[in-house]
Amino acid sequence: METSSNAVSAECAAGPESPTIVRTGKYKTPLIALDSKGRNTTGAITSELAAKKYNLPILEHDIQDNAANATRFLVLGRQCSPPTGDDRTSLMVSVSDKVGALHEAIAAFRKFKINLTKIESRPSKRKAWEYFFFIDCDGHAQDNKVAKAIEHLGKHCNFVKILGSYPNTD
Repeated sequence: METSSNAVSAECAAGPESPTIVRTGKYKTPLIALDSKGRNTTGAITSELAAKKYNLPILEHDIQDNAANATRFLVLGRQCSPPTGDDRTSLMVSVSDKVGALHEAIAAFRKFKINLTKIESRPSKRKAWEYFFFIDCDGHAQDNKVAKAIEHLGKHCNFVKILGSYPNTD
């Protein structure tokens, strides 16, 4: 199983001067790195914004080993942003445990020619074999065809939640 500390170790190991990661105390996240000469150095892998906020020197930019790697950050609010004409909508749904249930539920996206950019399943943790599906689609929840597709979801799903619509940044 990949943990966040394993991912950090893997990212660090791919760098030009691959440090030796030493786990300290009871925490699983690596806190101390030894450089190639065995000197104890302490560092953090963080955003540029966090480095500025805490007045930390930035030693290396773009340390990822995969240029296509992306991290999504969420801005939470009580209402969706207004439509921009280039939006994305995130939904959470659950369907019955029966053959073709998910296929039936998302059929309207095909009917209305709405691109699904992501479908991800997660166990509900309420009962065995029950899953939530997180779906991202192109368009805003206020767009007519997206609203109709979401209405169709409601007829074929046990649960539908619009998590939000927001400007597409891809």
